[in-house]
Amino acid sequence: MAAVVEQPNRDRLVQPALHVSQETRSDIDISHRNPKMHGNAIAAEPEKAFPPTMDGADAEKAAPHEQDARHLGSSTDEQEDEQGPSSPTLPRARFLMLGTGLGFGLFLSMLDSSIVATSLYTIAADFKEIHGINWVALAYSLTYLSCPVLFARISDVVGRKEAFLAAFAIFIAFSLGCGFCQNLQQLIACRALQGVGGSGLYSLTMIIFPELTPDHQKPYVGGIIGIVLAVAGVLGPILGGILTEYASWRWVFWLNGPVGGVAALVFLFTWPEQKYLPVHDKRKWAEVDFLGSFLLIAAAVLIVFPFQNSSADVNEWSKAIFLAPLLLGILSLFALFAWQFYSERRWHGERAAAIPLVLLRNHVYAATILNTLCMGFPYLLSVYIFPNRFQVVNGQSPLYAGVMLLPMLGSTALGSAIGGLANGNKNRLFETVVVACIFMLLGCGLETTASSDLAIEPKLMGFLVFIGLGFGLSASSSTMIAIFESPIREHAPAQAIIAQVRTLGGSLGIAASSAILGVRTRSALTGVVTEAQLAGLGSKVSNLSPEQWTAIRTVYTDAFREDMIICCAVLTLALVCSMGIYRRNRPSIPEQEQNRYREERQRKETRDSETVLAEDTV
Repeated sequence: MAAVVEQPNRDRLVQPALHVSQETRSDIDISHRNPKMHGNAIAAEPEKAFPPTMDGADAEKAAPHEQDARHLGSSTDEQEDEQGPSSPTLPRARFLMLGTGLGFGLFLSMLDSSIVATSLYTIAADFKEIHGINWVALAYSLTYLSCPVLFARISDVVGRKEAFLAAFAIFIAFSLGCGFCQNLQQLIACRALQGVGGSGLYSLTMIIFPELTPDHQKPYVGGIIGIVLAVAGVLGPILGGILTEYASWRWVFWLNGPVGGVAALVFLFTWPEQKYLPVHDKRKWAEVDFLGSFLLIAAAVLIVFPFQNSSADVNEWSKAIFLAPLLLGILSLFALFAWQFYSERRWHGERAAAIPLVLLRNHVYAATILNTLCMGFPYLLSVYIFPNRFQVVNGQSPLYAGVMLLPMLGSTALGSAIGGLANGNKNRLFETVVVACIFMLLGCGLETTASSDLAIEPKLMGFLVFIGLGFGLSASSSTMIAIFESPIREHAPAQAIIAQVRTLGGSLGIAASSAILGVRTRSALTGVVTEAQLAGLGSKVSNLSPEQWTAIRTVYTDAFREDMIICCAVLTLALVCSMGIYRRNRPSIPEQEQNRYREERQRKETRDSETVLAEDTV
């Protein structure tokens, strides 16, 4: 009887251990996150406890079952470490519909970064303004590159769905506004605000898509996103040419209204219930790093602005209008990193930093940032200057100039698909990035052989294939690196930063090309071609004399070659930066994903333990 009297207390200790194997993973998490309960279980473990009715023989029979139960509970913990928190899988049909809404958001935002490439000279002719016309493209690019990280952090506070719909609303509203503008200044202003919405669509798609994709399909997310970026970036000039030639340049912007509206509704009505959503820490407004976001925006805009503006004057680079914003931009960049270091020490990484330093301490991710910045430079530059070259040098229509980019479209999509498939299981991201740099470097180098002949050179189309293939490989691999090299807690800013630097590189490319063309135009065409004739290049080429026509083709070809030479220099730097992506003893893609879940679980357990200890102390 004495043994029976002592048993109830011991029985209470055994029952949770037996019950562990039947609980869900979330229940296991709760027991592990409570140090008091965890400690009691460990302390009681050496005692052999059996139900009060057991005799010695029964106890011996029960002991193996108890061990099995404990082992099963332990293996459940290990499974969670390996696979991360389990949640129901979204039904395939619903996932496809949701992915369609997300994909069109990303598609439209990227489309508008290039769709005006074949419409610029038509818009300039309509408004009778050639100087400043590139700001129609750059205004969108500047705000597009400025706000991705801010939108990512806002989504941590208000939720992914709400932030995405807000970005869609801004994008659609100012797209329609662009179509109704009556002068160039209004159009530039609306394009800038349209870019704010576009940046949200861009970064939030890169965040939401991987979060809702089943784990076994995540290695292919980079390829899918890369294909969307590729198709949108290259299809933009083609679609812009069709609308400009057969309708009006205003439809380039009005198109976003109905298409974007339908995509937003599809996204809204297919957004999953809470049980299908991944669990991530909810942020508060007070945790958002608004100062860091402001400094990041200021640095991006102020560094790009002077290079674009320098095309207005051949001697601009020595003037205050060039030097002042450039220096302010560099100072903003230094201030940003100083603030991030202070913020990390002050709040120990709990604040939603604009640029989490934990990401930059990972040499693979840091090298990817630099590589992506350099790879974005020649890609977006090519998307803009090739249609313009086909129109001005080769005398083609906006539609035909856009169609000439089809080889680049196909090869970019192919490169994105290859990048995803090559890294579906084994980690070949370093090799993928290196090959991407080599392809783009080869393509840009070969493009320097272009001539000023009126006839289109077929070889230029073939060289575009190398540029597209390289960018496709780069886009898919950089997206995958952002997924697998970032802590789960910082996945949103990790994707947003990659998106931001890619666009920053492209904006610098457009600005550099604009500056080069502006300098060459003013030095070689002053007194040869009037301002009115320059403003009407897109629609009044036939009014030029043969001598003027030859002079213009020569200037544009020289500027084109110089653009490609600069692209080669930037891509050489990209190749050097890609060496930082190499890592010895690389884990496979599934192993890397398991490591992310394990680290996140350990972080949460440490945080919860500290919280319990603090409460006990109080």
